[in-house]
Amino acid sequence: MDTPVLLDPSLLRAANQIYRTYSEVHPNRGQRPLGVAIDRFTHRGKLIFANKPVLLPQECFVPFSQIESELY
Repeated sequence: MDTPVLLDPSLLRAANQIYRTYSEVHPNRGQRPLGVAIDRFTHRGKLIFANKPVLLPQECFVPFSQIESELY
């Protein structure tokens, strides 16, 4: 996960929205997520806090660093 991967912009937007919703619902969160596991087809996803995410074949991992760059 050290090399940057170019992701579909719609996946980045969906991951950004998932993170934004999480931060609005949990404003006093203690732990920052590592990223979002997101389905390439449905754009549904979940935040990942564990070091080694297990992904389904249709999922990809969007690291928080890429989500963060979209936020600012």
